[in-house]
Amino acid sequence: MAKSRLVVIGGDAAGMSAASVVRRRRPDMDVVVFEKGAFTSYAACGIPYYAGGQVADSAMLIARSPEEFRKAGIDVRMRTEVLAIDLVARRVRFRLPDEAGESSEPFDQLLIATGARPIVPPIPGVEATGVHSISGLQSGLDLRRELDAHGQGAAVVVGGGYIGIEMAEALRMRGCPVTLVEQASQVLLTLDADMASGVADRLVAKGVTLHLGEALTSIQTDASGRVQAVVTEGRTIPAGLVVLAIGIRPNTLLARDAGITLGERGAIHVDDRMQTSEQGIWAAGDCAESWHRVSERPTWVALGTVANKHGRVAGLGIAGGEARFPGVVGTAITSFYDLEVSRTGLSERECEASNIPCTSVTVDARTRAHYYPGQTPMRVKMLAAPDTGRLLGAQITGGPGAGKRIDVMATALHTQQSVSDLLDLDLAYAPPFSPVWDPVQTAARVLIGKLGRE
Repeated sequence: MAKSRLVVIGGDAAGMSAASVVRRRRPDMDVVVFEKGAFTSYAACGIPYYAGGQVADSAMLIARSPEEFRKAGIDVRMRTEVLAIDLVARRVRFRLPDEAGESSEPFDQLLIATGARPIVPPIPGVEATGVHSISGLQSGLDLRRELDAHGQGAAVVVGGGYIGIEMAEALRMRGCPVTLVEQASQVLLTLDADMASGVADRLVAKGVTLHLGEALTSIQTDASGRVQAVVTEGRTIPAGLVVLAIGIRPNTLLARDAGITLGERGAIHVDDRMQTSEQGIWAAGDCAESWHRVSERPTWVALGTVANKHGRVAGLGIAGGEARFPGVVGTAITSFYDLEVSRTGLSERECEASNIPCTSVTVDARTRAHYYPGQTPMRVKMLAAPDTGRLLGAQITGGPGAGKRIDVMATALHTQQSVSDLLDLDLAYAPPFSPVWDPVQTAARVLIGKLGRE
């Protein structure tokens, strides 16, 4: 009797997490992984820090190599792009490495873990030498190689999201004059404008020239095809290096073409076991939806933490288990030099878009006791439902020690606690770590008062 066969499309976080679980739980099952790139299980979030030089060796970003997975009994096929999924014949068609033709592979179970793809605007000059779009590890290697070769020329970052902010820091650390261009009226659209303004101020203070509310229109090149300048709606900016960090989209073309149901944001629709609309077809990672525990509707979150959890749940399900993914609350964190920025739950903008009533407060505090050396300012914004006092979201900006406080509020959101519950938590205190009232609980006290629930 032939072995049951799992085919995985995509060899990064979600795909390899699932493949590893199945290999351990079902040694009787064949596991085949197709990865179109040259790397498996790498830390994409580390790419800006590799570009900036904080991470010296790209090998440090690779958790497990293809050879390690093969030794564990997983048939990993690198530089092999899947071209189509045939749900009727239960086969995938793929292009062999080095353009050596095409072939196909049968499957009994299929996991789609195709990740996300960068948004590249269809403008003149976008393919010029010196223009980099950050996606997989190879793009990080290419950028680092360019920086090493061409030194400290003027650089333009297009996009003011997490990657854009991190890349601006990386380029400044390499000595480049940096301009950041953002089409929206603020950086970090996952924050409310009043919280994002402090991040913009810090960018400028660290030497980044900031142009908000300007869309990219073209990229000018020299006779050799190398970038010379970036053109926006408002100006022309000289540049020898451009990093496109406009955003990403779920990479779901294979699923769409196969007739698998997509959600409203273009990610693959899955249930809490990571099953798609088709029997025996699963999806996980940046190509798949998640359930938002606060808004109580499907959402799309492209983070390595979520991808690994997706992969684990999918792998357990494929292996015959009943694991379920409980959803997300939208927690994220980044930094720009010594400014830490984090958020969880819903912002005021998101509450308004979802017709969810909210009340908010913003509190200025300190990371440590006011008399202890090294204390720095931090700001906490907290949102709650005006009728029940249920916590809806929070945002933090501040110096070292500020950002990870978001985890307290993420935990409270995950368990559907009220602001009063948050105030009553027995949090750790000592002067080197916090004021006697932690800023999180100070914000909760102020919000409780505004809600009239004291």
